[in-house]
Amino acid sequence: MDVAVALTSATLNAGSLVSARLAGKASFYLFCNPLQRGKVREVEREVHRRAVTEELTVNGKKVVAYRWGNGKRPVLLVHGWQSRASRYAGFVDRLQALGLSPVSFDAPGHGDSGGHAVTILEYREVIGQLQDRYGPFHSVVAHSFGVTCAFLALRSGIKAERLVAVSGVSDFQFLLDEFCNQLNLNSRLRRDLRRRIEEELFPGTEDIWTLFDAKQHTEQIAVPILLIHDEDDTVVGVDQARKLKAAYGDQAELVTTRKLGHRKILAEQTVIDNAIGFLAASSEQRLA
Repeated sequence: MDVAVALTSATLNAGSLVSARLAGKASFYLFCNPLQRGKVREVEREVHRRAVTEELTVNGKKVVAYRWGNGKRPVLLVHGWQSRASRYAGFVDRLQALGLSPVSFDAPGHGDSGGHAVTILEYREVIGQLQDRYGPFHSVVAHSFGVTCAFLALRSGIKAERLVAVSGVSDFQFLLDEFCNQLNLNSRLRRDLRRRIEEELFPGTEDIWTLFDAKQHTEQIAVPILLIHDEDDTVVGVDQARKLKAAYGDQAELVTTRKLGHRKILAEQTVIDNAIGFLAASSEQRLA
């Protein structure tokens, strides 16, 4: 645990003994807000600059969307927590070479979009707006928390022929547990945070822990799935991918890597090769 995390943990836990309400509110704020916006890396800059940008709105928040190509046969690229669309720079030219149009967005609170916080339902809303604009997706590529969002979107009427899930979170409960474990929150704060997520973040939505679990209602997703996960991922353990593989069986293929971790994996050439090969198979089947 680094110094900043240790101080935050000590402050929240001690504060809960003085004012459970204030400490709970602070924990909830930290859970909901990315706090750190990913910046465009130098290696991504040229591809990022070439994108056609447009604006969407979700819950009053400005969302910046990106498109490469003419928009036909769109491939949706979904980033994860504290990330941004430009992390897919290595995919763009390869996808266009297949005659596909990469489409992505910076979620609220991320990249160049507005707002400070985002929920899985807002991800789903943005994805729905992009489908309304470009039509059904040829495929979806998602990373980390974006994988959880992609599974929910596909179960909610979003159309695609294939799904590539990189370093994905399968259990929505994992997000709560991992957050609490990282901050070593006491049982009082853990219970309070769970309640706040249910009642304040998703009011009126029943059983969010099942609804947002990517392993549930597998019959609602009929597309082939490629799971890619690094064995040495310390942010989202590879067990999350193995759970998805177990849930979807032969419908899903699992490819594991080593020594790439959680964030570098999207830029690794062998990972991009695997993803592009998987998506190219769909294009070849359509032409056959």
